[in-house]
Amino acid sequence: MGLDQAVSARPGLVAGIGFRRHAQAAEIASLIRRALEEAEAGPADLAAIATAGDRAGEPAIREAAALFGLVPEGLSPEALAACDPQVRTRSARIEALRGVGSLCEAAALAAAGPAGRLALARIATGSVTCALAFRAETRERPEA
Repeated sequence: MGLDQAVSARPGLVAGIGFRRHAQAAEIASLIRRALEEAEAGPADLAAIATAGDRAGEPAIREAAALFGLVPEGLSPEALAACDPQVRTRSARIEALRGVGSLCEAAALAAAGPAGRLALARIATGSVTCALAFRAETRERPEA
């Protein structure tokens, strides 16, 4: 699934991340890179990395975010739940634990803002999930 052409012109993608406690920073960073590649974007297009508020301080995500020059944004359960109607992927396990079908998709959407939309639905490795969302301003083509 590729991005709108306007996205490659300026930053504005948010990576939403879900991860198990034993996940390593390298696995998180590698999946973010893979997501960007699948979305035909690059690290310069990444504006934020977001996850659940209770996980944003974990060393693995902090180290992974630092590789992109970012600090992870932690989101409240209410902010995540507000985005649940927009998530495309449903996990019964995550729904039972977090009240959303996909933590990474909800985190990407919540951090992208009220007009954000998914650019890439959830992809996964053994311990990490990642989704990308456009920030609203990213979807607009700059005036020429």
